[in-house]
Amino acid sequence: MNFPRFIATVLIAAFVSQAVLFAVDSKKAEYIGGTVAGLPEKTEGRLDTANETTLTFTPDKREHAVLAIPYARIKEIEYGQKAGRRVGVAILVSPLALFSKKRKHFMTVSYDDANGKEQAAVLELGKDIIRTTLTIVETRSGKDITYQDEEARKAGRGGN
Repeated sequence: MNFPRFIATVLIAAFVSQAVLFAVDSKKAEYIGGTVAGLPEKTEGRLDTANETTLTFTPDKREHAVLAIPYARIKEIEYGQKAGRRVGVAILVSPLALFSKKRKHFMTVSYDDANGKEQAAVLELGKDIIRTTLTIVETRSGKDITYQDEEARKAGRGGN
């Protein structure tokens, strides 16, 4: 057995698995939590902004409820980021994992449901859908996005 090749393979596998294990898919979203009945926290799925009247989150698991938010009922949109260190099993394999950062992107939508009751949903957005999603939701709802800080504003606006 070639020991250096084995170590290199383990290190590569650790970095690849780290990205997969700790991140929502780059083109998906994850329902982190909120007041939505029938939709458990940490549910991954697809966020559909194609419909002109409704923002829809469809969970990957069909037994969970679909979240449909009419743009006209949105009261507030907030966007923020959280940067954290990638720590986990990979740290046992490579101390370099301590220097790797993972940035998470969160959109919180406050809205009134069909009964006029205020609801909220916190969604983690995959890195490839952030700017498009924020732009569409802001435009179709007519509500300005509240950014948690200047760094979030830059990320949400593409560095502007």
